[in-house]
Amino acid sequence: MFKILVIDDDNSIVILLKRILEKQGYEVVTACNGEEGLNQVLACHPALIICDWIMPGLNGLEVCDRIKTDPKLSTIFFILLTSLDSVADRVKGLDAGADDFISKPIEQHELQARVRAGLRLHILSRDLQTQKLLLEAELAEAADYVRSLLPLPITEPLSINYRFIPSRQLGGDCFDYYWLDADCLAIYLLDTAGHGLKATLPSISVLNLLRSRALGNLNYYQPSHVLKALNDTFQISYQNDKYFTIWYGVYNTVKRQLIYASAGHPPAILLSCEHLKNVEVKLLRTPGMPVGMFPEAKYKDDVCEIQTPSTLYIFSDGAYEITKSDGTIWSLDAFIQLLISLRHNIEPHLDQVLNYLMALHSQETFNDDLSIMEIKFD
Repeated sequence: MFKILVIDDDNSIVILLKRILEKQGYEVVTACNGEEGLNQVLACHPALIICDWIMPGLNGLEVCDRIKTDPKLSTIFFILLTSLDSVADRVKGLDAGADDFISKPIEQHELQARVRAGLRLHILSRDLQTQKLLLEAELAEAADYVRSLLPLPITEPLSINYRFIPSRQLGGDCFDYYWLDADCLAIYLLDTAGHGLKATLPSISVLNLLRSRALGNLNYYQPSHVLKALNDTFQISYQNDKYFTIWYGVYNTVKRQLIYASAGHPPAILLSCEHLKNVEVKLLRTPGMPVGMFPEAKYKDDVCEIQTPSTLYIFSDGAYEITKSDGTIWSLDAFIQLLISLRHNIEPHLDQVLNYLMALHSQETFNDDLSIMEIKFD
């Protein structure tokens, strides 16, 4: 049985509506003013509300606004009862969140028809909200699965830490690092175009392929070969028009040598300093189109000698393509200066970086996925 709440300071109207609706088989709850009406909403959770527009205290528009702005109550169908019939008044009611209107004096058949239609829409809204909650729960489970695939931080023989903040529950960023042998560590970070599940699936596929070394007779020590193999495997015509950028490197701990290649990805930033005041900054990037765009794309390796002490930052463009409160876009150069300025701080660097970026963005969530790895070679 559907429950209907009638809110009106005119007792004769309340008695009339209650009599008509109970004859139709509805359970009717009543309130004589807006405050009592809101209390009844919380107590009985009606499917539909008929509320007088003009009442002392809280009027119908204010009651409607309170209900429609509460996510837990927003699916309640709200009918304003009014003698006001101008277009401007109707617009004002709709802006407050009203779903329908009934004019005074009340016509019984019109009332019954509008209530039936309202209840149908309430059922539809309720079912859609239930489906949305189920979908959000499933996405949360998928996000937990993606996070479970990410590697654990390491401290020996070098230190690797990271922060991973998808712009939604699921994002297109993914990264990994693992030992190819006792001396060589593979490190990569990729950023798939777009957001959500369609962006996440290619990222997970790449992670599983590289981690299991399932790309055939491939030299995983040669970054350019790895990128070419990925480009051959993930052409957009076969992968839902999704391409991705990637930075891939292999570090030899004995030679202290890093060989790397990139495909349309932001440069990795290597900070080295022999003295506290002098910081050497190297941008590690090679030419190459994003993976999946063109079958004939070519990739190139480069080599870097790692000094002591040095720190390498690998990140997605979400770390610096941030819209500030004034509408301008932050820059890569500004991000590099931030990394330099925090280099000698005692507190964890990545937490400070994230705190700065969140303050810069001044919103609860980022517009793009944000991933950053910090590799300390000290």
